[in-house]
Amino acid sequence: MDARPEPFVPPAPTPRTQPPSMLEVIRTVMNNPLELWGEPSYNEPWILTKFLNERTLIANHPGLIRHVLVDNAANYRMGVIRQLVLRPILNDGLLTAEGEVWKRSRKAMAPVFTPRHARGFATQMLERSGNFTARYAAAGPDGGIFDVSRDMTELTFDILAETLFSNEVRGSDDGFAEDVDRLLSTMGRVDPLDLVKAPSWIPRVMRIAGRRVMAKFRSIVRQTMDARLERMKAAPDSVPEDFLTLLLRQMGPDGLSEQEIEDNLVTFIGAGHETTARALAWTLYCLANSPAERLEVEAEIDRVTASEPDPVKWLDQMPWTRAVFEEAMRLYPPAPSLNRRAVEEDVYTAPDGKCVTIPKDVTVLVMPWTLHRHRKLWDRPGAFIPQRFLPENRGGIDRFQYLPFGAGPRVCIGATFALQEAVIALAVLLGRFRFDVLPDTSPWPVQKLTTQPGGGLKMRVTPRG
Repeated sequence: MDARPEPFVPPAPTPRTQPPSMLEVIRTVMNNPLELWGEPSYNEPWILTKFLNERTLIANHPGLIRHVLVDNAANYRMGVIRQLVLRPILNDGLLTAEGEVWKRSRKAMAPVFTPRHARGFATQMLERSGNFTARYAAAGPDGGIFDVSRDMTELTFDILAETLFSNEVRGSDDGFAEDVDRLLSTMGRVDPLDLVKAPSWIPRVMRIAGRRVMAKFRSIVRQTMDARLERMKAAPDSVPEDFLTLLLRQMGPDGLSEQEIEDNLVTFIGAGHETTARALAWTLYCLANSPAERLEVEAEIDRVTASEPDPVKWLDQMPWTRAVFEEAMRLYPPAPSLNRRAVEEDVYTAPDGKCVTIPKDVTVLVMPWTLHRHRKLWDRPGAFIPQRFLPENRGGIDRFQYLPFGAGPRVCIGATFALQEAVIALAVLLGRFRFDVLPDTSPWPVQKLTTQPGGGLKMRVTPRG
């Protein structure tokens, strides 16, 4: 008999039962788009509707999603509103570039993020994670209270700076985590002018407060580029063969422009670690509310780290640790929406014969937030049940019903890097410390490009002994 308690159901907006008014739509999209979606979005395979007077297709059917993102991806460009929000931050970085610019950038970065190359970063990930725990150890045997959301942002930035930039990111400081949050809370918010698709040259009042931190990010990138270029000229044999050097060597008339390299560095320094950081914080929160699962993970970590010192092998040897991370990404997908626009009319026919016509210029919303909680695709979709992702159960999950890293040509280039980083970080953190919620720990998921815990995530961190 299974003695496990009922699974933990973490906080999430209740699906709407009545359509919101236009004013409610605008207010909700500006403040927290996760609160907008109604019951049909969690029950129907697709919904062809109007959203802010724009024809919109909400796609939750795995076959339809595959059709849009993979089989007929050439017919779909990035969504207009998405670009209006992201391009002011990233310009022609990998997340926002299209056409030939995107192809050049993707090709230039691909060698760094192969599984083989990612495995080469494991030792550095382990070292940075171990160093990071000093702040928790300093609190003493009784532990202390920490904002785990901010801490994970700092940890993943430490790992990114060490692995991809050989710890030579210039101009960053101890306030970096706050700067990231401020950037996404200002520059990353939907402005009313975005909703009416006003030209990008019209200033967005809501983003004025983000200009200073955006300027700081650009300054960090410029200092980092200039320092490395100078080193490449003065002492080429001493230059580390990292992501930064690889990109700079792509600069030239047949490769990437200087501006494109800067945009891609902004993408990785400002946002590349953010998704993993949020997923780690949500994982620690969900585990703190799931005692049986936490014991499974702790036992696995203790067992593997005692017998296998090589962190490269941990991803394969820690299925429970990986499963809790993947389940946290299901409930709180780091990228909660993927937006596309149909270039020409298209038709998708499902295996059961039902079909949907996708008009030209329609916006297609593929939303991991609703897809991962869809009642026709998941058993107890709102509950934290990491067993779903154990190796013996993964076969029941369709490739296109679970999209934490997207899919198709624009699938996240750093997916393998992020999974390895997460398992190593969790092994170090949970191997040495226990994370517990406080009586007033009540995070609310808020969409600010990523799915963040509104107000932070205060937890008590104590040594396991």
